[in-house]
Amino acid sequence: MSAIDFSDPATIAFLTDALTAAGVRGLEISRPDGQLRIVLLGEGGARISAQVAPRRASDSAPVVVTAPLAGHFCAEHPAAAVTPQTLPRSVSDADVLGFIRVGHLLLPLRAGRSGVLTRLLAEPGTLVGFGDPLFEIELPS
Repeated sequence: MSAIDFSDPATIAFLTDALTAAGVRGLEISRPDGQLRIVLLGEGGARISAQVAPRRASDSAPVVVTAPLAGHFCAEHPAAAVTPQTLPRSVSDADVLGFIRVGHLLLPLRAGRSGVLTRLLAEPGTLVGFGDPLFEIELPS
């Protein structure tokens, strides 16, 4: 039996449909490198959240925020009518930096660390895979 790829958008969509059909309200999968949670909201809606441990080479290296699952990368909310913010900019650990879109679902990407958002590492609208680098945050010294 081969391992299931929980970062694949088709797998996430299949799981969401299967949970809906079975009348299950949610699913949580925990692994050493992160956690995936799908919560059904009713009327065809679902909320997906994921947490991936930030990767750092050393204390002086910037934190790289990576994709918690495969999907289309959005630097801004697709329905937002505001102009994108410029870089560099200060962020807190709870700030939403962007989104991963899987079908009609949006997974918010949180900074996870306070610091200065210095670089966008992926092109908005592109398909990204699990673990692909998306943002770079410089930590305060």
